[in-house]
Amino acid sequence: MAIVFEKVDYVYQINTPFENQALFDINLDIEDGSYTALIGHTGSGKSTLLQHLNGLIKPTRGSVKVFDTVITNESKNKDIKPIRKRVGVVFQFPEAQLFEETVLKDVAFGPQNFGISSVEAEKIAREKLALVDIDEELFERSPFELSGGQMRRVAIAGILAMNPDVLVLDEPTAGLDPKARIKMMELFYSLHKKDNLTTVLVTHLMDDVADYADYAYVLDKGRVVKSGVPSDVFQDVDFMKKNQLGVPKATDFALKLIDKGVNFDHLPITRKELVNILEDKIHG
Repeated sequence: MAIVFEKVDYVYQINTPFENQALFDINLDIEDGSYTALIGHTGSGKSTLLQHLNGLIKPTRGSVKVFDTVITNESKNKDIKPIRKRVGVVFQFPEAQLFEETVLKDVAFGPQNFGISSVEAEKIAREKLALVDIDEELFERSPFELSGGQMRRVAIAGILAMNPDVLVLDEPTAGLDPKARIKMMELFYSLHKKDNLTTVLVTHLMDDVADYADYAYVLDKGRVVKSGVPSDVFQDVDFMKKNQLGVPKATDFALKLIDKGVNFDHLPITRKELVNILEDKIHG
Protein backbone atom coordinates (compact mmCIF):
# COMPACT_ATOMS: atom_id res chain seq x y z
CA MET A 1 0.00 0.00 0.00
CA ALA A 2 1.16 3.54 -0.75
CA ILE A 3 -0.85 5.15 2.06
CA VAL A 4 -2.79 3.61 4.95
CA PHE A 5 -4.99 5.44 7.48
CA GLU A 6 -5.67 3.59 10.73
CA LYS A 7 -8.30 4.95 13.15
CA VAL A 8 -7.43 8.56 12.34
CA ASP A 9 -9.13 11.38 14.24
CA TYR A 10 -8.29 15.01 13.69
CA VAL A 11 -9.32 17.85 16.00
CA TYR A 12 -8.72 21.52 15.18
CA GLN A 13 -7.69 23.84 18.02
CA ILE A 14 -7.81 21.02 20.57
CA ASN A 15 -8.28 22.00 24.22
CA THR A 16 -9.52 25.49 23.32
CA PRO A 17 -13.04 26.96 23.27
CA PHE A 18 -12.89 26.65 19.46
CA GLU A 19 -12.17 22.88 19.44
CA ASN A 20 -13.73 21.19 16.41
CA GLN A 21 -13.33 17.57 15.34
CA ALA A 22 -13.03 17.23 11.56
CA LEU A 23 -12.19 13.52 11.12
CA PHE A 24 -13.58 10.52 12.97
CA ASP A 25 -12.03 7.02 12.94
CA ILE A 26 -10.82 7.15 9.35
CA ASN A 27 -9.64 3.82 7.96
CA LEU A 28 -8.68 3.73 4.29
CA ASP A 29 -6.05 2.32 1.95
CA ILE A 30 -4.59 3.89 -1.17
CA GLU A 31 -2.95 1.17 -3.24
CA ASP A 32 0.25 1.63 -5.26
CA GLY A 33 -0.61 2.51 -8.84
CA SER A 34 -4.27 3.19 -8.09
CA TYR A 35 -6.42 6.18 -9.07
CA THR A 36 -8.45 6.85 -5.93
CA ALA A 37 -11.19 9.46 -5.58
CA LEU A 38 -12.15 11.17 -2.32
CA ILE A 39 -15.62 12.66 -2.66
CA GLY A 40 -17.94 14.57 -0.37
CA HIS A 41 -19.80 17.85 -0.13
CA THR A 42 -18.38 20.98 1.50
CA GLY A 43 -17.56 20.30 5.14
CA SER A 44 -17.26 16.53 4.68
CA GLY A 45 -13.58 16.46 5.72
CA LYS A 46 -11.96 16.04 2.30
CA SER A 47 -9.52 18.92 2.67
CA THR A 48 -8.49 17.88 6.19
CA LEU A 49 -7.90 14.30 5.05
CA LEU A 50 -5.89 15.53 2.07
CA GLN A 51 -3.48 17.42 4.32
CA HIS A 52 -2.64 14.16 6.11
CA LEU A 53 -1.47 12.55 2.86
CA ASN A 54 1.89 14.31 2.89
CA GLY A 55 2.16 15.24 6.55
CA LEU A 56 1.03 18.86 6.31
CA ILE A 57 -0.95 18.06 9.45
CA LYS A 58 -0.57 15.13 11.84
CA PRO A 59 -3.43 13.00 13.16
CA THR A 60 -4.71 13.85 16.61
CA ARG A 61 -5.22 10.13 17.17
CA GLY A 62 -4.39 7.10 15.06
CA SER A 63 -1.72 6.86 12.35
CA VAL A 64 -1.05 7.50 8.68
CA LYS A 65 1.50 5.25 7.03
CA VAL A 66 3.04 6.73 3.87
CA PHE A 67 5.19 4.04 2.30
CA ASP A 68 7.61 3.14 5.13
CA THR A 69 6.99 6.23 7.28
CA VAL A 70 4.36 6.13 10.02
CA ILE A 71 2.99 9.54 11.02
CA THR A 72 1.39 9.97 14.43
CA ASN A 73 0.73 12.95 16.65
CA GLU A 74 4.23 12.45 18.12
CA SER A 75 6.07 12.50 14.77
CA LYS A 76 8.82 15.10 14.30
CA ASN A 77 8.64 17.47 11.34
CA LYS A 78 12.18 16.56 10.23
CA ASP A 79 11.05 12.93 9.85
CA ILE A 80 8.03 13.96 7.79
CA LYS A 81 9.82 16.28 5.33
CA PRO A 82 11.02 13.50 2.95
CA ILE A 83 7.39 12.47 2.45
CA ARG A 84 6.65 15.84 0.87
CA LYS A 85 8.93 14.93 -2.02
CA ARG A 86 7.23 11.55 -2.52
CA VAL A 87 3.67 12.89 -2.24
CA GLY A 88 3.07 15.91 -4.49
CA VAL A 89 -0.08 17.94 -3.89
CA VAL A 90 -1.73 20.06 -6.57
CA PHE A 91 -3.97 22.36 -4.53
CA GLN A 92 -6.96 24.30 -5.80
CA PHE A 93 -5.68 27.27 -7.82
CA PRO A 94 -2.04 26.06 -7.63
CA GLU A 95 -0.97 29.12 -9.62
CA ALA A 96 -1.26 31.06 -6.35
CA GLN A 97 1.91 29.22 -5.24
CA LEU A 98 4.08 30.69 -8.02
CA PHE A 99 6.71 33.12 -6.78
CA GLU A 100 9.97 33.02 -8.78
CA GLU A 101 11.01 35.63 -11.33
CA THR A 102 10.93 33.23 -14.29
CA VAL A 103 8.92 30.17 -15.25
CA LEU A 104 12.05 27.99 -15.42
CA LYS A 105 13.29 29.07 -11.99
CA ASP A 106 9.91 28.44 -10.41
CA VAL A 107 9.72 24.86 -11.65
CA ALA A 108 13.38 24.18 -10.77
CA PHE A 109 12.98 25.49 -7.22
CA GLY A 110 11.50 22.30 -5.71
CA PRO A 111 14.21 19.88 -6.86
CA GLN A 112 16.94 22.31 -5.75
CA ASN A 113 15.27 22.62 -2.36
CA PHE A 114 15.76 18.86 -1.96
CA GLY A 115 19.44 18.90 -2.90
CA ILE A 116 19.43 18.53 -6.69
CA SER A 117 22.09 20.61 -8.46
CA SER A 118 20.95 23.72 -10.33
CA VAL A 119 22.00 22.20 -13.66
CA GLU A 120 20.07 18.98 -13.09
CA ALA A 121 17.09 20.89 -11.64
CA GLU A 122 16.89 23.04 -14.77
CA LYS A 123 17.00 19.93 -16.96
CA ILE A 124 14.13 18.40 -14.98
CA ALA A 125 12.19 21.69 -15.14
CA ARG A 126 12.50 21.81 -18.94
CA GLU A 127 11.23 18.22 -19.23
CA LYS A 128 8.20 18.84 -17.01
CA LEU A 129 7.31 22.14 -18.67
CA ALA A 130 7.32 20.40 -22.04
CA LEU A 131 5.16 17.67 -20.55
CA VAL A 132 2.45 20.17 -19.55
CA ASP A 133 2.63 21.88 -22.95
CA ILE A 134 4.44 25.09 -21.98
CA ASP A 135 6.38 26.42 -24.97
CA GLU A 136 10.12 27.00 -24.52
CA GLU A 137 9.74 30.66 -25.50
CA LEU A 138 7.92 31.19 -22.18
CA PHE A 139 10.64 29.70 -19.96
CA GLU A 140 12.35 33.04 -19.27
CA ARG A 141 9.12 34.98 -18.85
CA SER A 142 7.67 35.89 -15.47
CA PRO A 143 4.98 33.34 -14.56
CA PHE A 144 2.73 36.28 -13.69
CA GLU A 145 2.71 37.42 -17.32
CA LEU A 146 1.08 34.16 -18.47
CA SER A 147 -2.57 33.36 -18.96
CA GLY A 148 -4.45 31.72 -16.08
CA GLY A 149 -4.33 28.29 -17.74
CA GLN A 150 -0.62 28.60 -18.48
CA MET A 151 0.09 29.63 -14.89
CA ARG A 152 -1.73 26.56 -13.64
CA ARG A 153 0.26 24.27 -15.93
CA VAL A 154 3.52 25.85 -14.74
CA ALA A 155 2.49 25.24 -11.12
CA ILE A 156 1.67 21.63 -11.93
CA ALA A 157 5.06 21.24 -13.66
CA GLY A 158 6.62 22.40 -10.39
CA ILE A 159 4.92 19.54 -8.55
CA LEU A 160 5.87 17.01 -11.24
CA ALA A 161 9.50 18.21 -11.11
CA MET A 162 9.72 16.56 -7.68
CA ASN A 163 9.02 13.21 -9.42
CA PRO A 164 6.46 12.24 -6.76
CA ASP A 165 5.39 8.65 -6.19
CA VAL A 166 1.88 9.88 -5.35
CA LEU A 167 0.12 12.78 -7.06
CA VAL A 168 -2.73 14.35 -5.05
CA LEU A 169 -5.19 16.52 -6.97
CA ASP A 170 -7.38 18.87 -4.93
CA GLU A 171 -10.17 20.08 -7.23
CA PRO A 172 -7.46 20.61 -9.89
CA THR A 173 -9.78 22.04 -12.57
CA ALA A 174 -11.55 24.63 -10.38
CA GLY A 175 -12.22 27.78 -12.37
CA LEU A 176 -11.31 26.31 -15.78
CA ASP A 177 -13.68 26.31 -18.76
CA PRO A 178 -15.03 22.89 -19.88
CA LYS A 179 -12.49 22.41 -22.70
CA ALA A 180 -9.52 23.30 -20.48
CA ARG A 181 -10.92 21.12 -17.68
CA ILE A 182 -11.08 18.05 -19.91
CA LYS A 183 -7.57 18.69 -21.26
CA MET A 184 -6.19 19.00 -17.72
CA MET A 185 -7.88 15.80 -16.53
CA GLU A 186 -6.60 13.90 -19.58
CA LEU A 187 -3.07 15.11 -18.79
CA PHE A 188 -3.28 13.75 -15.25
CA TYR A 189 -4.72 10.46 -16.48
CA SER A 190 -1.98 10.05 -19.08
CA LEU A 191 0.64 10.56 -16.34
CA HIS A 192 -1.14 8.00 -14.19
CA LYS A 193 -1.18 5.40 -16.98
CA LYS A 194 2.28 6.13 -18.41
CA ASP A 195 4.19 5.93 -15.13
CA ASN A 196 1.75 3.86 -13.06
CA LEU A 197 1.59 6.99 -10.89
CA THR A 198 -0.52 6.58 -7.77
CA THR A 199 -3.14 9.32 -8.06
CA VAL A 200 -5.59 10.70 -5.50
CA LEU A 201 -8.38 12.95 -6.78
CA VAL A 202 -10.32 15.11 -4.35
CA THR A 203 -13.42 16.32 -6.17
CA HIS A 204 -17.12 17.08 -6.14
CA LEU A 205 -17.46 16.29 -9.88
CA MET A 206 -19.00 12.84 -10.19
CA ASP A 207 -18.22 12.56 -13.91
CA ASP A 208 -14.48 12.78 -13.18
CA VAL A 209 -14.83 9.99 -10.62
CA ALA A 210 -16.68 7.84 -13.17
CA ASP A 211 -14.27 8.58 -16.03
CA TYR A 212 -10.94 8.20 -14.24
CA ALA A 213 -11.02 6.64 -10.77
CA ASP A 214 -10.75 2.92 -10.05
CA TYR A 215 -11.80 3.28 -6.39
CA ALA A 216 -13.73 5.88 -4.42
CA TYR A 217 -14.27 6.86 -0.80
CA VAL A 218 -17.32 8.91 0.14
CA LEU A 219 -16.94 11.22 3.15
CA ASP A 220 -19.68 12.85 5.19
CA LYS A 221 -19.25 14.86 8.39
CA GLY A 222 -15.69 13.62 8.81
CA ARG A 223 -16.45 9.92 8.35
CA VAL A 224 -16.04 7.42 5.52
CA VAL A 225 -19.64 6.47 4.81
CA LYS A 226 -19.18 4.45 1.61
CA SER A 227 -16.38 3.02 -0.49
CA GLY A 228 -15.92 0.80 -3.51
CA VAL A 229 -15.35 0.82 -7.24
CA PRO A 230 -17.25 3.74 -8.84
CA SER A 231 -19.53 1.46 -10.86
CA ASP A 232 -20.84 0.02 -7.58
CA VAL A 233 -20.85 3.25 -5.55
CA PHE A 234 -23.05 5.02 -8.12
CA GLN A 235 -25.64 2.24 -8.17
CA ASP A 236 -26.89 3.55 -4.82
CA VAL A 237 -28.49 6.63 -6.32
CA ASP A 238 -30.65 7.45 -3.30
CA PHE A 239 -27.63 7.37 -0.99
CA MET A 240 -25.57 9.65 -3.24
CA LYS A 241 -28.36 12.19 -3.60
CA LYS A 242 -29.10 12.05 0.12
CA ASN A 243 -25.46 13.01 0.71
CA GLN A 244 -25.78 15.96 -1.70
CA LEU A 245 -23.44 14.40 -4.24
CA GLY A 246 -25.61 13.25 -7.09
CA VAL A 247 -24.46 10.85 -9.81
CA PRO A 248 -22.64 11.12 -13.17
CA LYS A 249 -24.57 12.63 -16.09
CA ALA A 250 -24.77 9.26 -17.86
CA THR A 251 -26.35 7.67 -14.78
CA ASP A 252 -28.80 10.54 -14.42
CA PHE A 253 -29.78 10.20 -18.09
CA ALA A 254 -30.30 6.47 -17.64
CA LEU A 255 -32.63 7.18 -14.70
CA LYS A 256 -34.72 9.43 -16.95
CA LEU A 257 -34.90 6.61 -19.52
CA ILE A 258 -36.04 4.22 -16.78
CA ASP A 259 -38.91 6.63 -16.07
CA LYS A 260 -39.83 6.26 -19.76
CA GLY A 261 -39.88 2.46 -19.51
CA VAL A 262 -36.31 1.52 -20.55
CA ASN A 263 -34.80 -1.26 -18.40
CA PHE A 264 -31.17 -1.40 -17.27
CA ASP A 265 -29.57 -4.40 -15.56
CA HIS A 266 -26.82 -2.14 -14.27
CA LEU A 267 -26.82 1.66 -14.30
CA PRO A 268 -24.13 3.06 -16.62
CA ILE A 269 -21.75 5.64 -15.13
CA THR A 270 -19.91 6.89 -18.23
CA ARG A 271 -21.13 8.20 -21.57
CA LYS A 272 -19.33 5.39 -23.41
CA GLU A 273 -20.98 2.76 -21.23
CA LEU A 274 -24.42 4.33 -21.76
CA VAL A 275 -23.97 4.45 -25.53
CA ASN A 276 -22.85 0.79 -25.66
CA ILE A 277 -25.87 -0.35 -23.64
CA LEU A 278 -28.30 1.59 -25.83
CA GLU A 279 -26.68 0.30 -29.02
CA ASP A 280 -27.03 -3.26 -27.73
CA LYS A 281 -30.70 -2.63 -26.99
CA ILE A 282 -31.28 -1.21 -30.47
CA HIS A 283 -29.46 -4.01 -32.30
CA GLY A 284 -30.11 -6.81 -29.83
